[in-house]
Parts: sequence; structure tokens; C-alpha cells
Amino acid sequence: MSEFEFLPHDLVSDEAREAISDGVIYEKRPALRPDGSVAEGLYNAWIILNNPSQFNSYTTDMVKAVILAFRAASNARDVNAVVFTAVGDKAFCTGGNTKEYAEYYAGRPHEYRQYMRLFNDMVSAILGCDKPVVCRVNGMRIGGGQEIGMACDFSVAHDMARFGQAGPKHGSAAIGGSTDFLPVMIGCEQAMISGVLCEPFSAHKAMRLGVLTDIVPSLKVDGKFIANPLVETQKTIDEYGRFIHGEFKTGQDAADGKAVLKTGEMDLSLLDQKVDELCTKLLMTFPDCTTKSVEELRKPKLNAWNMNKENSRAWLSLNMMTEANMGFRAFNEGNREVGREVDFVALRQELAGGTKWGSDFINSMMPGAK
Repeated sequence: MSEFEFLPHDLVSDEAREAISDGVIYEKRPALRPDGSVAEGLYNAWIILNNPSQFNSYTTDMVKAVILAFRAASNARDVNAVVFTAVGDKAFCTGGNTKEYAEYYAGRPHEYRQYMRLFNDMVSAILGCDKPVVCRVNGMRIGGGQEIGMACDFSVAHDMARFGQAGPKHGSAAIGGSTDFLPVMIGCEQAMISGVLCEPFSAHKAMRLGVLTDIVPSLKVDGKFIANPLVETQKTIDEYGRFIHGEFKTGQDAADGKAVLKTGEMDLSLLDQKVDELCTKLLMTFPDCTTKSVEELRKPKLNAWNMNKENSRAWLSLNMMTEANMGFRAFNEGNREVGREVDFVALRQELAGGTKWGSDFINSMMPGAK
């Protein structure tokens, strides 16, 4: 009996996809049975962001490559699940590439509108993947990185990872998915803290809030894994009656934690093990029933996303003339000495006094300008 000849349904060939950007790696790794043996002919597709020098922030070409990679993984008949991750142990993704935003898109709203079409398609590609998607959180998941991470179906993190948004601190709003996903996933009040105040939270808190499927330690001291020393992990109640499990330490406790951190080394072997275990659990299900279950369980996020994404795209494009122009440039042009944020009080005072937006005003607000 001759082998059945499949028709291709990918948008481009593998060679064309790989040529778009070396900032995204696509590879198929053998799927494993519960006993750890290889399930011959079956794979998990790994989509890996490869821009570690810029904390795996995504450039325009990387966004294109991610879209095509998810389409390829979705169509692959021998793929069980998709693992979305990044190179290194510092960051999964910190969002859009700020250098590209500041130097190309700032002040060009029509260009940014086209970019946001690509970004929207990237989020939709994750939410529409025919295979379950596991986010392997190998470090910071901030800004747009948090948004594409929350679009995934499962998230497994090492406990040194940080989560959060950066929009209102850097001239944007978290309307690339977070304002849609956060209220659904963690509730309105916690969504406000993250989306408006831009306060980061730990992997332990992310687990408690329901953003993660699981966490594992990644810091080894004297050859043994220990919990994140920068985070209070005891189930205690503070003087205000707040449950503080998973909050970042402050003061001397934070200093002590940093001292411990310097003595250790990062090891993501437990993270890989946990991701493999999750992919194996997915392997041991009926594929079509799993796909349908995933599609239905995505609907609260998907419905909110589809309702808002075009309005968000339009607003973000126009914002590139004003606050995003200022905020992204400030981050790109600033440094540790002068900071990477504008003087928010001075900005509000100028606007309250009737100052018009323009190049001179934006330049005057850059860190160290005065």
C-alpha cells in the first residue's frame, strides 16, 4: 500500500519561514511516553525566541516568524503540543523591541498600525493554534511578553521569573491582550495593579493568582535547588491581614536574598522536566477531543480579545505621536545614571498648562534633558 500523499497547508515553505528571521527558532523534539521512552514519529514543536541580548524582545521580523511558526506547528500532523519559550534563563520575553519602537515607529502612526496588524495576528495565531500551547517561562515575562504568554493554554515557570506590565510607565497601555486576559484570569482588582500601576509580581504570586500551571525552582546553591531567595514564600499574614505568600522581599531581607543569589547558579533542568511531563499528559489523550476542549476553554480570552483588538490597534497607532513617542524614546535613550522614564510630574504640569505635543516638547522630556 502506497503512503498517502498529503497536501501542504502552510503559508510558506520551511525554508522561506526560516529565512525571515534568525530571531525565532522552530524545531520538533520527540514526544515522550509516560515511561520516558520516545513515541516514534510523534513530536512537540518548540518555538523559541532568540534575542537574548535584548531580553528576547520581538522585532517586526520576529513577529512574522512567530506567526508562521505557529501556523506550521498547528498544521503538522505529527505534532502533539507546542512549547513557546526563549533562549537563556533571564527572560522569556519583555515585549516589543524598544529600540525598534523608538528609532523607527515613534512618530510614525501609520507604520505602527501596520506593525500592530502583525502583532494582533501573532496573538491570534497562538489563540487559534490547533494544538495545545505550553509557555515555558524561562525568565521575565513582561509587557507584550506577558500578553503573548497569557495567550498560551498552559504556563510553566521557574520561580526566579517575574511577571507584569510596563505600559503606563513607558508611554503605552497593556491593550495588546493583557487588559483582555488579566480580568478573566486574575480578577479586576489585581488586573488594575498590574495593568495600571505596572507593579511586577513573582512566579509564586503568579501561581497563586492562577496565571501559571506550575512552578519549579531553578537556583542551585551548593548543588541543591532552593526557592527564589528574593521572594517571601511562607504562608503568613502581615499586620494588615494581607496574605503575603509570593511577595517580593524588601529592605534587609531583599539584601540578604541578593547575597544568596550571588552564590548560586541557574539550572533549568527541572523546568524542562516539568514541561516534558505536561506534554506527555497531553499526548495521552484523544487528539480531536483535546483540540475541541482547548478551543472551548479559550473562549473567555478569545472573545475579549476579538472584541477589542481592532480598537486597541487604532489607539496604539495614534499614541505613537504622543506618549509612546516620548516613553519609548526615553527608555531607549536613557541609562542607569539618568533613568529610563520621563519626569511624570513635569509632564503633567506642562500638559495642564496647555503645552502642545511636538518634537521640542518630547525632546525636553527626555531623561537628563534638563
